[in-house]
Amino acid sequence: MQDRELLQTHHSLEHLRVRSQEIGKEFLNGFECVEKIDRPAVSCFGSARAPEGSRAYELARETAHLFAEAGWAVVTGGGPGVMEAANRGCREAGGLSVGFGIELPHEQSMNEYIDLGLIFDHFYARKTMFVKAAEGFCVFPGGFGTADELFESLTLIQTGKVLHFPVVLLGEEYWTPLLEWVRRSALADGMVSAEDLALLTLTDDPQVALETVLDAFRAGDGAPSPHAPHKADAQ
Repeated sequence: MQDRELLQTHHSLEHLRVRSQEIGKEFLNGFECVEKIDRPAVSCFGSARAPEGSRAYELARETAHLFAEAGWAVVTGGGPGVMEAANRGCREAGGLSVGFGIELPHEQSMNEYIDLGLIFDHFYARKTMFVKAAEGFCVFPGGFGTADELFESLTLIQTGKVLHFPVVLLGEEYWTPLLEWVRRSALADGMVSAEDLALLTLTDDPQVALETVLDAFRAGDGAPSPHAPHKADAQ
């Protein structure tokens, strides 16, 4: 648990230099792994607790299957639940199934449906690879970790740090209360703008998720985010 130790208050400068070099090496390993992905990719996020047969599991499996059939790679956190489902659906359709795992004290090992995988010690290195590898995001029902990935992705798009590619929320019943809160509170109080909400697509249909990401990929052609000129930060 290197993150836990590093995030303690004080260390010697020598210790920090050594740890910084280790972190840099982990980023490089991640970048090298991403370079092995030889096709467009979608990153899929969701709960590690979703069992096989659940709505979230089967939705992720079907969605990843469609992306693989379209010639795309599927990237996940490499664990069980929704992550396993997405890797599994991709593998079953003959696609390139990618997993970026994390060392945790009580967490899962990598699932068995991964073709290209890497295990990280640091969350921030791992999370960078989810973004770097992807042309779009599919977000399935999940908890705090899933919400973290969702809002970080939106922040990076909103501030122009990454290209304005799509974020698809799959599971209308699950995600609708969150979007209602955003509209009722954050939007009403001026904390976000209507154009920020346009970054999201909500659906129960894996085919809609596929078409949303593919259409944006074809239309984008590397165009910069329209939010970049006037978004200095996201709060």
